[in-house]
Amino acid sequence: MNISLFIAKRLVLGGHGKSHISAPIIKIAIAAIAIGMVMMLISVATGLGLNYKIREKVAAFNGDLQIISYETNTAHISGSPISKKQSFYPEFKSVPGITHIQGIITTPGIIRTEETFEGIVAKGVSTDYNWTAFKDFLISGRLPNYGDVLNNEVLISDLVAQKLALKTGDTFRTFFIKNDQKSSVPSQRIFKIAGIYDSGFEAFDSSYIFVDLRHLQRISGWEADQISAFEVFVSDFDQIDQKTAEVYAATQSDLDVRSVKERYYNIFEWISLFDFNMILIIGIMILVGGINMVTALLVLILERTPMIGILKALGAADWTVRKVFLYQAIYLIGFGLLVGNTIGLAIIYLQDRFKWLQFPNPKEYYIREIPVFMDVSIVLGLNALVLLLCSLMLLLPSVIVSKVSVVKALKFD
Repeated sequence: MNISLFIAKRLVLGGHGKSHISAPIIKIAIAAIAIGMVMMLISVATGLGLNYKIREKVAAFNGDLQIISYETNTAHISGSPISKKQSFYPEFKSVPGITHIQGIITTPGIIRTEETFEGIVAKGVSTDYNWTAFKDFLISGRLPNYGDVLNNEVLISDLVAQKLALKTGDTFRTFFIKNDQKSSVPSQRIFKIAGIYDSGFEAFDSSYIFVDLRHLQRISGWEADQISAFEVFVSDFDQIDQKTAEVYAATQSDLDVRSVKERYYNIFEWISLFDFNMILIIGIMILVGGINMVTALLVLILERTPMIGILKALGAADWTVRKVFLYQAIYLIGFGLLVGNTIGLAIIYLQDRFKWLQFPNPKEYYIREIPVFMDVSIVLGLNALVLLLCSLMLLLPSVIVSKVSVVKALKFD
């Protein structure tokens, strides 16, 4: 029989020793653990949610990797064309972890209406394009259908549509400068809006429209099998650097491979700050919770000094007596974690379900609603970390028990 655990249970469940001194201190300690757990859960959930959501949106417009010609620059102006007749297209079988590959062309242009004009980047896509993310972004109309017959349907952003006072079903004229003849008369096309999307990512919404790839091929004077880039999607974004190297090794020497982390370095560097903030918040919350539990344990030891003397007089070892208070403290930590998890997970669920919290300035965060993401393994890991570190912090004050004299303890009042 575990005597220490038995006595601790009696003290906790029986309610003995909750004097006017210890009761509020214990409540404060439990509250500190609970509030700390809520803060940690929310911090991790929002940090991961923002990380995943921005990754998802950047990849929706650019893919995780891009295979381009070395002559192509980063100003959305197509350089030398790439043939679609590649060993890795339409399936990249030589590199594991590649889920999809698609061919695109990007060309800058100007939309002109009767009242105003707006600079845009036309992204030419075909039947191989992955529209999954845009099904969620779509707010009006439908996705364009680029089948066997060339058509003038386009998908534009709500931001561009508002600037130009356009809506689903409207037509507009777009001018494109030819790459090889910059002094010539610009090419023009009349497009019809099939749908309007809103990704919430203003950096892309302010410029991108989606058109039939064949229009841009004709404007550039390219063949039917020529494109400006391949967009590649990977199954695990955390391995993107490794996959970039593997894809580069599997392509021809005249092709370059760039990841979105390289192309949008500032965005992903900004995201990495959230990882540091999460670690900082977790550390501070554990420290605050641990200090409060140490204080509560010291008060419990002070109040139970006569009991310590009795147990020692009966022959109990110092470690046996110390475990009584450690078990009590662990119970209080566990209760605080239970309350904190209940409140924290409830807030995360409500935010994920109803999206009732939004960023005050979406432009700075590339998204409107505060995204959240949580996994069972993360919850269990945080709880185990808090319980372990707080328990280790409690070992030091419990040493005071071994310093208590039996005679003085029995006389203590």
